[in-house]
Amino acid sequence: MTGLTTIRVDSSRPYDVIIGEGILDNAGKKIADVKNPCKAAIITDSTVRELYADRLAFSLQSAGFDTCLFSFESGEASKNIDTLSDALEFLASRKMTRSDIIIALGGGVVGDLAGFAAAVYLRGIDFVQIPTTLLAAVDSSVGGKTAIDLKNGKNLAGCFYSPVLVLCDCKTLDTLPDEILSDGTAEALKYGVLFDGELFGKIASGKVAGDRESIIARCVDLKRMVVETDEFDRGARQLLNFGHTIGHAIEKCSGFTISHGRGVAVGMAMIAKAAAQKGISEYDCAPRIISALNNCRLPHKTDYTAKQLFEAALLDKKRQSGSITLVLPRRIGECFLKKIPVEELIEYIEAGI
Repeated sequence: MTGLTTIRVDSSRPYDVIIGEGILDNAGKKIADVKNPCKAAIITDSTVRELYADRLAFSLQSAGFDTCLFSFESGEASKNIDTLSDALEFLASRKMTRSDIIIALGGGVVGDLAGFAAAVYLRGIDFVQIPTTLLAAVDSSVGGKTAIDLKNGKNLAGCFYSPVLVLCDCKTLDTLPDEILSDGTAEALKYGVLFDGELFGKIASGKVAGDRESIIARCVDLKRMVVETDEFDRGARQLLNFGHTIGHAIEKCSGFTISHGRGVAVGMAMIAKAAAQKGISEYDCAPRIISALNNCRLPHKTDYTAKQLFEAALLDKKRQSGSITLVLPRRIGECFLKKIPVEELIEYIEAGI
C-alpha cells in the first residue's frame, strides 16, 4: 500500500474513511481492526463481481472472516425493492446475525442498496463501504445515506445508517470506463462549486486522473464537515443537492438510461443559468461551470421539456408540502439554499433551458 489518508467522520456513529492505493488486498486486516472476524456477506453487482470480488473474499478469509457473496445485475434499474428483498432473503438464508457484517463492494447503486439492507436486516447490522467508482468515492459512500428507487422516483425509500468503515482503493478506478469516471467528476465538481474554488479549478481542467487521491480526499473532507454539522439533512446538508433536483428529474424522464452523474451535470448547468438570469450569481459562474463540464466530457443541456422535468421533479424527496428547496450558486465556491413555492420551480427550469 502507498501512503494512506485517513479522515475521521464524527457522526452519531463515528467511522474512518481510508483513501489510497493497494487497500483492497489488505481490506480484511483493515476491517478486522474495527470488527472481530465473523460472517461477512459481500454485496456487489455483476460487473464488480468479476473484477474484485475474489480478491476481497481472499483478503477477508485471510483475516479470519467467513465469507459469502450476493450479486445483482449492475445498473440503476436494479436499485429497487425486488433486489433489496432478494438481498435480505440471502442474508437470512446464510443465517447472518447482528454480530456479522455486510461489505458493500461497488459504486453508488451497490452502496445505497447494501447499506439499506444492512440498516433493515435484523433492525441493523454493521456494514463497510468499499467504493469502486469515483462517484461513490467522492460522495455516496460517505455520510450514511442509504436508499432504493421506487417506480415513482429516485431514492424515495431509505434511511440514514452509517458504515463502520469506508475503504477507498484508488487503484479500482483504473478499470472504470471513461463514461463512468466522468460521472464521478460531476459530483467532484459539485463540491468545488459549493465550497472550494481551488478544487473546482483543479477539476475544471479535465485532468482528474493525475490527482485523484487528493481530489477524493478533499471531497470527502468537505462532505465530512457538512455531515458533522447536519447529519440528518435538515439544514446545511441540503447544499449537497446542488444540481440534483433537475438531475434526478432527467434520470427519471430517461427511465434511468441517463446516468446520475450526467443528470447532475446538466442540473448544475441549468440551475446556474437560471441563477444568472435571475441576477443571483456572478456573471461568469454559469459559463465557468459549462466550460468545466465540456472539459470533463459531461453534458450541460437536455432535450426534455420544462414541463416534463417539472412533473418529474414534483416527486423529488426534497419537496416539503407546497415548497421545495433549491441550491443556487452566488459564485464558484459559494452557494445558498432558497425555499420556493413548488409551482415556481418551472420558472427556474425554463430559465435553465
